[in-house]
Amino acid sequence: MSEILKNKGWTVTFAGTGINLALGVLYTWSIYQAIIVESIESGSGLFNWDRASVADPYAVCCLVFSFSMILAGKCQDKFGPRVTALTGGILVGLGLLLISQSTSYAVWILGFGVLAGAGIGFGYASATPPALKWFPGGHTGLIAGLVVAGFGLAPVYIAPLAAYLVGVWGLQGTMLFFAIAFFLVVSLLSRFLINPPKGYVPVSHDEQPVETAKPQEAVPAAPEMAGKAILKTSNFWKLWFLYFVGAGAGLMVIGNLAGMAKHSMGEAAFIAVAIMAVGNASGRIIAGVVSDALGRSVALAIFLALQSLNMFLAIFVVSSEGSVAFFIVLSATFIGFNYGTNLALFPAFCKSWWGLKSMGVNYGLLFTSWGVGGFVMTRVSSMLVSSTGSFASSFILAGLLLAIASVVAFRMKEPTATS
Repeated sequence: MSEILKNKGWTVTFAGTGINLALGVLYTWSIYQAIIVESIESGSGLFNWDRASVADPYAVCCLVFSFSMILAGKCQDKFGPRVTALTGGILVGLGLLLISQSTSYAVWILGFGVLAGAGIGFGYASATPPALKWFPGGHTGLIAGLVVAGFGLAPVYIAPLAAYLVGVWGLQGTMLFFAIAFFLVVSLLSRFLINPPKGYVPVSHDEQPVETAKPQEAVPAAPEMAGKAILKTSNFWKLWFLYFVGAGAGLMVIGNLAGMAKHSMGEAAFIAVAIMAVGNASGRIIAGVVSDALGRSVALAIFLALQSLNMFLAIFVVSSEGSVAFFIVLSATFIGFNYGTNLALFPAFCKSWWGLKSMGVNYGLLFTSWGVGGFVMTRVSSMLVSSTGSFASSFILAGLLLAIASVVAFRMKEPTATS
């Protein structure tokens, strides 16, 4: 029986990874944005948008994605992961279908920003909690890292595929293809997302049958806290700030990467997006392993400090005349790596500090910081670039915030009953 349960746990884990591989279309936005910008600047009339508003669908998508995680978390806790994932697949499919039929700014805000954003939230919320429930606490970082790695790794195949399809069918034809493909993939994989049977207790030694495990051999359960209770703790708001900074800084770069790379890489700028995704995905897995070994707070402090250093180094890369493609890709990869660590560490904080029973809604509340961070940092970056003509100010601001966040993370203590 233990072998069956163990295998089912891995099936759930990789099904969640597969769903995230489809939903990671968000991280390829910079490719579509570059096409929209080119259309505006060439005066083709295809996209009659204000140049300053081209990042709005992406920023709105980040915001809706994060806040939909609250509702999706409640759906996950009440109806289970299958229904939640299927809902996400339907919403993403509808959103991409809508923008495939129009170049209107309002339609793209609704389709990509609202519908696809909500769908990504529902799909993302359904993937990690059921996988974590099959494994003991000592594996929390690793399993969370594996599941969310799919989301970060998605541009590795979506970026070159999108570049090819845009050349063949155009941007809207590409969106129609993705609408159908992602709906089918998410719907199929949602069938494999199941919670463990009632009374199941994961143990540290995989070879020992679950039904004969002794109580002292099971990893102690985290104290259960839900929604309103965690909002009253100082540790929640510390984590919210840290996630806001860590995610916002990374999303700021990801949303503009193709545009930054286009000057030196031309039509091959999608390669920078794809390679950045490798760093993004590997950061999630490595952070999970490191946090299991060193502790969540120490690991988070280390990665935030490294990201701060990356931001300051990136100033020289984007500010130099004739930036070499190799250094742009290298810088983006390191930034993607450290950004990815957030997506593994914060779900692990949720499980370790507040338990599994209400993890869906708890992580949904915490995840709002990801969306607000992405929205605010992306908009602020757009304004700074518009006024200065350079990304340097954006990197300086992000670097300073990340340095402060690293200190806060290092000083953060394990929660008590009132913190």
